[in-house]
Amino acid sequence: MTTHTTHTPHHPIAIVGAGLGGLTLARVLHVNGIEAALYDLEASAAARGQGGMLDIHEESGQAALRAADLYEEFRALVHPGGEATRVLDKDAVVRMAEEDEGDGGRPEVERGQLRDLLLGSLPDGAVHWGAKVTGARPLGGGRHEVTLADGSTFTTDLLIGADGAWSRIRPLVSEATPAYSGLSFVEADLLDADVRHPESAAVVGGGMLFALGEDKGFLAHREPDGSLHVYTALKAPEDWISSVDFTADATDLAKAAVLEHFADWDKSLQALVADADGVLIPRRIHALPIGHRWDRVPGVTLLGDAAHVMSPFAGEGANLAMLDGAELAGAVAAHPGATEAALAAYEEALFPRSENAAAASADSLVLCFGKDAPQGLLDMFTRGD
Repeated sequence: MTTHTTHTPHHPIAIVGAGLGGLTLARVLHVNGIEAALYDLEASAAARGQGGMLDIHEESGQAALRAADLYEEFRALVHPGGEATRVLDKDAVVRMAEEDEGDGGRPEVERGQLRDLLLGSLPDGAVHWGAKVTGARPLGGGRHEVTLADGSTFTTDLLIGADGAWSRIRPLVSEATPAYSGLSFVEADLLDADVRHPESAAVVGGGMLFALGEDKGFLAHREPDGSLHVYTALKAPEDWISSVDFTADATDLAKAAVLEHFADWDKSLQALVADADGVLIPRRIHALPIGHRWDRVPGVTLLGDAAHVMSPFAGEGANLAMLDGAELAGAVAAHPGATEAALAAYEEALFPRSENAAAASADSLVLCFGKDAPQGLLDMFTRGD
């Protein structure tokens, strides 16, 4: 009789989630001669489009890229003109317009290109694709066993949850869960805008558009391929998205349902939705409590949205995730053989940094959609916040 034993893989360091934060962590560890295994639920690196533009802040995202020895490669990805900003009111009156002079501290890059840069900087096989984590449990002594959707498991000495807002690792350290912020987004794309949608291209300009009113607005940016990516923002009940059919066959009805809320807005702004190509993508905006933190739990920590998901109105989500990854890697490298000291040092800086950004994000959400919108945003730009 032959018996078969199943080998359970063991990793000194395991990262759940191959988003920007997890990849930055793995890259900075690699730069310091430390290898880590990443597990991601996507079937492959190209399983879905990464879409959207990111403004990479000098003090956070750019600092992380310097730590990753990828700063020069990042500069080659910057979208010229992407820092241009226009602020309009509901009547499409331009209240502010600034051109990108090329000397700002927040250059724009495409999220997918930045992710590819980080992925390409890691050793072959570093990411285990198609590996959906369903849970994890402590084994004692800081070690953990992680279970995947296919029933397989692995163990690790250091487990990092970089798996986003609905992290499967967070319950090891915290009972907190994200709450609905009161704001929903509906995303849309206008392709080849200068040719196919010239009026919308003119409204958005060369970089970022904010067209704001009380409780609603349009946020849009120009992407390097000439398309426009539009976020329709609406303060709405949590179940509003569920009341609208956003399937491909009902796109015209979905557009009408969204535009009901903008009936008295200028036609050029309504067109950002009315003329959109393809399906509309709804998304509720969630946030963890401001000041979310946890007591030190041996052998496990969090970064990025798993630690501090917030609304996007401080522009800090991707930047903080990358900085978290770089800082955590730096702490691990600085404390060889002393994981708990590394995690304590990382979290000591993480918690106040996250709290400040989450508070700013919550304040900016209120400011952007107040009764006098877009005046609150204009005041913030004037102050240089």
